[in-house]
Amino acid sequence: MSGNELKYIKQAFDTNWIAPLGPNVDAFEKEIAEYVGANEAVAVSSGTAAIHLALSLLGVKKGDQVFCSTLTFIASANPIIYQGAEPVFIDSEPETWNMSPIALEKAFIEASYSGKLPKAVIVVNLYGQSAKMDEILSLCNHYNVPVIEDAAESLGSTYKGKASGTFGEFGIYSFNGNKIITTSGGGMLVSKDKAALKKARFLATQARDPAPHYQHSQIGFNYRMSNILAGVGRAQLEVLPERVQARRNIFNNYYQELAQLPGISFMPELKNTISNRWLTSLIVNEEEAGVSVAELLECLADENIEARPVWKPLHLQPAFLGTKFYSHTPQEVTSENLFYNGLCLPSGSNMLVEAQLRIINTIKDRISMGSGTNYMKFSRKS
Repeated sequence: MSGNELKYIKQAFDTNWIAPLGPNVDAFEKEIAEYVGANEAVAVSSGTAAIHLALSLLGVKKGDQVFCSTLTFIASANPIIYQGAEPVFIDSEPETWNMSPIALEKAFIEASYSGKLPKAVIVVNLYGQSAKMDEILSLCNHYNVPVIEDAAESLGSTYKGKASGTFGEFGIYSFNGNKIITTSGGGMLVSKDKAALKKARFLATQARDPAPHYQHSQIGFNYRMSNILAGVGRAQLEVLPERVQARRNIFNNYYQELAQLPGISFMPELKNTISNRWLTSLIVNEEEAGVSVAELLECLADENIEARPVWKPLHLQPAFLGTKFYSHTPQEVTSENLFYNGLCLPSGSNMLVEAQLRIINTIKDRISMGSGTNYMKFSRKS
């Protein structure tokens, strides 16, 4: 927490605005829109809810197809199923670890030949790094297919000077407890289309018609954010630049101390982008490092350090077995390589130098065992 959250929470209590509407909700929406440069924003209960609303607004329905990044958390794709549509998963590419324009083009060409283009493309900005939006938007515009930019992990990142999450027809952010800023649970839908966001508010409040009684002409959702949680979000947004800098500093420490080790390579930062470095992630070449990802995870766990593999690609998930998938190249499935060889390190904004020192030295010790070489230990002075 930033320390300022209680001020906004107290305002909500003092004015009795406890429901999923109120001054904090209105202000949080306005402040997020201004921060990222969107025309408007709608505060909702989760990033997943924001994606679901975006698909609803685009008219995605049963029998439709939606192209989606495969290397992401399952929440990016679940709303496609909610709408009765079919996900088609698109591989990553090495320079951003995000959606491959090469694989996307293949998927579009086949869809065009079959006469069934997707109703939308969901592009995910993994671990804070923006995808190759110019190439992706060029393809989607060519086929006249709208883009939903899943920026759940990339609030505070930029692509060619423009805020992540503002390139598609809709952008979504998440304020889950693990994100760079949090409302405990919550999300935001942004767009240039004010009329669409007006409808999003309508759908997010159970699609209640304007009438003195409860009347509903269509099915809606209970997706609005509470005024209390919006207050938490307002205080968090005030310190977002500090959080981004803190995460980038953490990445830089890891990079400085580990990048020279054999078999270690970090998630790239595409030219003309700034990643918020939400999670520091790296690749382990087992042959060169003398240790596997599984062995590093076990070694870290023995020291009571929690690390995790990179997201398991959705086309490999049991829930999505049998879905269509397009690889980066016939010879290279980038997302699978990243999953089998990728490692996410602890990256919390409030991480102490001593904690990071312990992680770095544990990794150095384990790789020293595998390679037979001793590496200089990281100390607070260094």
